Amino acid sequence: MENPNTTPGLRLFDLIEVLLREGRPLSLAEAVAASGWPKPTVHRLLSQLESGGLLLREPDGRRYALAPRLFRISEDALASSSQHGVRHAVLRQLVADVGESCNYTMLSGGEVLYLDRIESAFPLQFNLRPGTRVPVHCSASGKLLLAHLPAPRREAMLGGLPLSRHTGTTLCTREALEAEFRRIRRDGYAVDAEEFVEGLVCVAVPVPGTDGLPRSAVALQAPAARMSLVQAMEKLPRLQQAALALARSWN
Repeated sequence: MENPNTTPGLRLFDLIEVLLREGRPLSLAEAVAASGWPKPTVHRLLSQLESGGLLLREPDGRRYALAPRLFRISEDALASSSQHGVRHAVLRQLVADVGESCNYTMLSGGEVLYLDRIESAFPLQFNLRPGTRVPVHCSASGKLLLAHLPAPRREAMLGGLPLSRHTGTTLCTREALEAEFRRIRRDGYAVDAEEFVEGLVCVAVPVPGTDGLPRSAVALQAPAARMSLVQAMEKLPRLQQAALALARSWN
């Protein structure tokens, strides 16, 4: 039931939290069931969020999904966080230790968003700047974060994405990806074996959230001509140390 002491503005945020917690687009009836609020109240709030560009209707017109404007707001909030400098310093020290470019990422819609990135000192770089978005199914961070999503949410996300082939090693079928997700959950890390860009390898490890589940990832990227995937995997202990430091920055 609604808290009578909650202001109308805060109820909008409460409903956004309900949608985030469910992890999928909801119909009016589903939003009523998930929130426990009266139907007229939920209908009014959904309409207000849709009018404000924070929610949008799916093509069937029945379900409400998070809109790009809401993702941009959350991304800007993360980027301007007082802890951003701490996380940037952790990433900078990681690059100094491993000698190759490293990035800090999270899921945003059906893509991987670069929250921060430090390039190596080498002249050969790929220059994937903060704010860059890459496909979720063929990046180490994307596969890592997908592997740890609840199965219904993962299936809904993959069902709406084109699993495009970018290179000869891209995993383009649900069966191949599910097998990869099982390996990731077992081993605790993910790799990109030149699956997104020819000549680029990557290793990613999870950054645990306050509930212990991965909400973001830290990864090492390198040209295969300079560092093989096997050599990149040798840096896993240092990546895991950085992941724990990044997790502490959220506390």
